[in-house]
Amino acid sequence: MAFDAGMLACTLSEIRRVALGARIEKVYQPERDEIILAMRSFDGGKRLVINAGSNNPRIGFTEIVRENPQNPPMLCMLLRKYLQGAKLCEVSQAGFDRVAILGFDTRDEMGFECRRYLIAELMGKYSNLLFCDGEKKIISALRTSDLSLDSVRPLIPGMRYTLPPLQDKTDPLGIDKITFKKIYDTFPAEKPCDKAIMSAFSGIAPSVAREVVFRATSHTDTPVKFCFYEDIEREFFTLINAVKTEDFSPTLVLDGDSSVEYSFIPLTQYTGLELKPYESAGALLDAYFASKDNAQRVRQRASDILKLLTNAETRITKKLELQREELRECEKGAEYKKLGDLITANIYMLSRGVSTAEFDDYESMREDGSFDKVKVELDSRLTPAANAQRYYKKYNKSKNAKTELSKQISLGEAELSYIYTVFEALTHAETPSDLVEIRDELYRAGYASKMKAYSSHKPHAPSFMQFVTEDGMRVLCGKNNLQNEHITHKLAEKSDYWFHAKNVPGSHVVLVTEGKEPTDLDFTTAAEIAAYYSKADGENIAVDYTLAKNVKKPSGSKPGFVIYNTNWTAYVTPNGDKLAKLRIK
Repeated sequence: MAFDAGMLACTLSEIRRVALGARIEKVYQPERDEIILAMRSFDGGKRLVINAGSNNPRIGFTEIVRENPQNPPMLCMLLRKYLQGAKLCEVSQAGFDRVAILGFDTRDEMGFECRRYLIAELMGKYSNLLFCDGEKKIISALRTSDLSLDSVRPLIPGMRYTLPPLQDKTDPLGIDKITFKKIYDTFPAEKPCDKAIMSAFSGIAPSVAREVVFRATSHTDTPVKFCFYEDIEREFFTLINAVKTEDFSPTLVLDGDSSVEYSFIPLTQYTGLELKPYESAGALLDAYFASKDNAQRVRQRASDILKLLTNAETRITKKLELQREELRECEKGAEYKKLGDLITANIYMLSRGVSTAEFDDYESMREDGSFDKVKVELDSRLTPAANAQRYYKKYNKSKNAKTELSKQISLGEAELSYIYTVFEALTHAETPSDLVEIRDELYRAGYASKMKAYSSHKPHAPSFMQFVTEDGMRVLCGKNNLQNEHITHKLAEKSDYWFHAKNVPGSHVVLVTEGKEPTDLDFTTAAEIAAYYSKADGENIAVDYTLAKNVKKPSGSKPGFVIYNTNWTAYVTPNGDKLAKLRIK
């Protein structure tokens, strides 16, 4: 779902209502294409996020606290220079387009009052963020373009800002019913009505156009010829009047725990799915984009780790296939010994220069007392005794190879299992610090030669997840192997309980007892956390748990690898929303 003009109008309405007159206290830039304005309004502190990325562009209030880089980017420093202490005095939208204009009253370098503008163009891959002076001259921009790239609308510091070129569509906020009827009469009869509405009017997303048609016809893809004009007109202007009067109902469409769609109106077209209303547009956007933003950031920042792990997985898997094939060949060792024995038993019948011979197979007697024949290949250059020794050497070689290959296959499988635990840790990485810890772990695990221009960082205490059960007990959960080792071997006391999903990569979880006896609910919650933060999926996930004193790390093993015994097993079905409410850090 794109952040359409209707959703922009909804978020700007909330910003005007809550933050008009608010003062900017701090400016952050956690990502290259994302700015956060920390402001103080009459309703208290607010955080306004402006994301001008190509994947999830949006603007709205957020409660999510992001980790910021140690060295702020140039755009962030420029905005801090001009906007810290400024007052938000103007919030507007360019027509019914995806362009938000924020005006700030501040002072210039000489101390005189002036106005500055932040203009957010939230248009998918064409998204941009521009900082302009009081005359809308560009001071700086997230993405600039010169005359050689864009002669129609160059974005160069010092030039006056102009709005993006208009599409050949009509602004739905500026028409009346007569104009709408004229436009409607031009719709092709065979064309789906929702697509016709989108092609004729600007700012309307596909889901909103489908909703208009669904409310009018009970179907989303009804052709124009089967629509009653009065019904389409009624639903269309109901939508437009909701935008004009700022009568918004931010709603999220859920399929179980997964977010499917969102809009500034209830999307009743999704029959059978849950429609969850939100009091604010900011809370809706947080709910929809939180996990998606995190996954996207991990993909971007961890691309080098993913490449390293993928190459390692491919290399180890291919090596294991070859070793297993060699191991299958080693099963022929018993056959080599048998042939050597047959040559030795019948050596009196052989002489140098013979290339093949047939002997009775004394291991396969027939019903009549005779034996099957076995054909033996001989080296005519060797004596019979030397031929027997040749087969015995093959037997010994295969026997030794079998032992060594079994050992190498075991090591390869252990390394592959470790690679899978790092893959799993990447899915739980939430901050740049988590990725730094994973890189350090791989560096120390022997992958330094594959990590170009990287040196080990000074060890520091890992920042793991923490939860509090409904009965008040603290639960620690690692997001990667370094954090797992820290909470299991450094923080856990002997009386604490340790949890891990059975036979799959996952987080170490420690239930901190502090000398108290946990309740059944405490055990269940800790097991649910271990199941949720693991590779296991579905219902009734098996989770092993035991006292922390029973968990040991073998000498020389990979980070995060442990052995334990005397454990119990619980079967739980985790709920992500429930665990999110219990998380405190």
